[in-house]
Amino acid sequence: MEKQQRSGYPSDVSDEEWAFVVPYLTLCKPDAEQRDYPLRAVFNAVRYVVRSGIPWRMMPNDLPPWNVVYQQMRRWMDAGCFEMMVEDLRLLLREFAGRSAQPSAVVIDSRTLQSTPESGARAGYDGAKRRKGSKVHAVVDTLGHLLALHVTPADEQDRAQVGELTKQVQEVTGEHVELAFVDQGYTGESAAAAAQQHGIQLEVVKHTEAKRGFVLLPRRWVVERSFAWAARFRRLARDYERLAKTLAALHFLAFACIMLANLFRLLAGS
Repeated sequence: MEKQQRSGYPSDVSDEEWAFVVPYLTLCKPDAEQRDYPLRAVFNAVRYVVRSGIPWRMMPNDLPPWNVVYQQMRRWMDAGCFEMMVEDLRLLLREFAGRSAQPSAVVIDSRTLQSTPESGARAGYDGAKRRKGSKVHAVVDTLGHLLALHVTPADEQDRAQVGELTKQVQEVTGEHVELAFVDQGYTGESAAAAAQQHGIQLEVVKHTEAKRGFVLLPRRWVVERSFAWAARFRRLARDYERLAKTLAALHFLAFACIMLANLFRLLAGS
């Protein structure tokens, strides 16, 4: 019999949100004998860890045990549940915005996360940011919704990741993307050729001549805002993960939480 848990944390999903996400998270029968805790309580606990940034072993007592939550999170991660959730949420949000289901233009950029003792073994040194850690290379549509993500050591060049990112984007969108806006770190024939192999043209958005004060760059600000959204999840403020694929999966979970809240905010106002 399932042990009833109720946390009441701000990170908990609402009834409407849970009705949306439960099909993505149900990997076995709801009444499976091995399940001791409600799936909703486990999902709330995963959200709490990512939002608050606590270590797994510091899980509050009114949430399921940390090892139960961690093991279930790994099952969801391996099954690609968070990526599927993000993909469908993106389609719905684009429809609400009056856009076509799949984007024809995207924005590519990266951010460097400071390493920790857990992630230090795979970290690199970013000379531009003067920081040792990992780089999160991301692609978003022009509304800021996550499409693709790739994690490398921080000393890897941005332009070297264009081929992998554009490949992922075309797989997700069904070869629909034609244009990608990037910054000056993606200049060069190799990056342009890597994107062109997947049918995407790179357009470099350059800084203006006058650099005094804050300058809002066309298109580029969209991905910067997406990174700011992710930074509100304290587990993603630094690279706390031993595995790069875990860091990538938690980014998809964070964006699923953001997009889920946006969707039901729009539904409530319609």
